[in-house]
Amino acid sequence: MRLPPTMRAVEITRPGGPEVLRIAERPVPQPGAGQILIAIDYAGVNRPDTLQRAGRYAPPPGASDLPGLEAAGTVAAVGPGVMKWAVGDAVTALLPGGGYAEYAVTHQDHALSVPRGMPVDQAAALCEAFFTVWSNVFVRGGLTGGERFLVHGGSGGIGTTAIQLARHFGARVFATAGSARKCAACVTLGAEQAINYRDQDFVAVLRAQGGANLILDMVGGPYLPRNVKALADDGRLVQIAFLQGSKTELNLAQVMTRRLTITGSTLRPQSVAAKADIAAALATRVWPVLEAGRIRPVMDQSFALEEATAAHALMERGAHIGKIVLRVR
Repeated sequence: MRLPPTMRAVEITRPGGPEVLRIAERPVPQPGAGQILIAIDYAGVNRPDTLQRAGRYAPPPGASDLPGLEAAGTVAAVGPGVMKWAVGDAVTALLPGGGYAEYAVTHQDHALSVPRGMPVDQAAALCEAFFTVWSNVFVRGGLTGGERFLVHGGSGGIGTTAIQLARHFGARVFATAGSARKCAACVTLGAEQAINYRDQDFVAVLRAQGGANLILDMVGGPYLPRNVKALADDGRLVQIAFLQGSKTELNLAQVMTRRLTITGSTLRPQSVAAKADIAAALATRVWPVLEAGRIRPVMDQSFALEEATAAHALMERGAHIGKIVLRVR
């Protein structure tokens, strides 16, 4: 495949609001050892992209300064030592950055085949959410069939994925969301009960059920002590973000006497090997479920690459349900 020397990309011109994004020309990146170059058709838009744009989430060393942590397209070139992929293969991939562009590089082990029968825009919406949910809910959180699982932000990209996967693997699923419309979407996806956090107390709801065995939280701040109250004895809390703050007070006596586990992770800084392990598990345990059509990414809206500002504005308004993607080609 003959590659052009430059490509269209969305740059962050300075830390700030959605208006600081702009289209620019950049050199097409070259794949290094073990890497593939992807000609991107669609790129996912995720909350970490907005945090990076605002100057609150710096790329790890060696990663592209362009936003974009997931994309789908075709392999355009392979670096030395690549054995898993060939030029022309259709892939969806987790990226270290650089997804808001016509081309991006990633490690060969962080790409997966586009599930059979899945449109490429849906495929672009898979990796960030599915890698995050699998590693935190099932690996770190140890969710098993029959357990009570609470996911906060159930109508977002992470939440809609967590509801479907947890339900598929036999858990009883509860979710919080901020409107009747979003709560209804959570129930449609498989939540046993959706709790409108504006007028319901999720602590009371979960305590009435015996407490949550596992909670997935991205709110942080004042939610931490409430999450602890909502847990069953021997329950686990997995923290993946802190949209309402990273600091709060916690009664450690509750953690100790009720044998609670509080843990957390972020995906982007993890090692190449750790992300490869997640991809391998997804290929075995989840991709067949996607190909069978039993679960699907929930899609909200698609924007042209030039409309990245509007996509970020929608993300930050919180009016979406499911995933937002950018149409690159």
